[in-house]
Amino acid sequence: PASSSSTAVYQQSEAASSTESPPQNERNTPSPIDPDCVEVEVNFNPDPADLVLSSVPGGELFNPRKHKFTEEDLKPQPMIKKAKKVFVPDEQKDEKYWTRRKKNNVAAKRSRDARRLKENQITIRAAFLEKENTALRTEVAELRKEVGRCKNIVSKYETRYGPL
Repeated sequence: PASSSSTAVYQQSEAASSTESPPQNERNTPSPIDPDCVEVEVNFNPDPADLVLSSVPGGELFNPRKHKFTEEDLKPQPMIKKAKKVFVPDEQKDEKYWTRRKKNNVAAKRSRDARRLKENQITIRAAFLEKENTALRTEVAELRKEVGRCKNIVSKYETRYGPL
């Protein structure tokens, strides 16, 4: 039983043969597909708590399917030696010292939080990509089997009726 798509192909080739036949080496190839538009069905359900930990507070929930990291984001950070602590005697701890300490503590907390957020995002994205990779490998294996079957059918056809 012919499907509607195979019927349409048959009608097109019939119409082409009735007018002018295209050169033998010309083929109707599909137009290229943008890889970013292809969505693979992946069974990936991260823990909602993990998604919250990898999302900017007050912002949109982190989506590991869509988020792309730059090369710079994924480069390992260099190990920086901490400076030696300098002991400041109590008599030198004036108002200026304490405002600088508070400002530095806030900046250090902000930096740690940003690093933790980025690490969480990378971890979730990596887990998603591993699942997607497995799904894609399975799909490639199935498609290779199908192509093998199609090649087998074509070779049987060609042995019986000659080359296409």
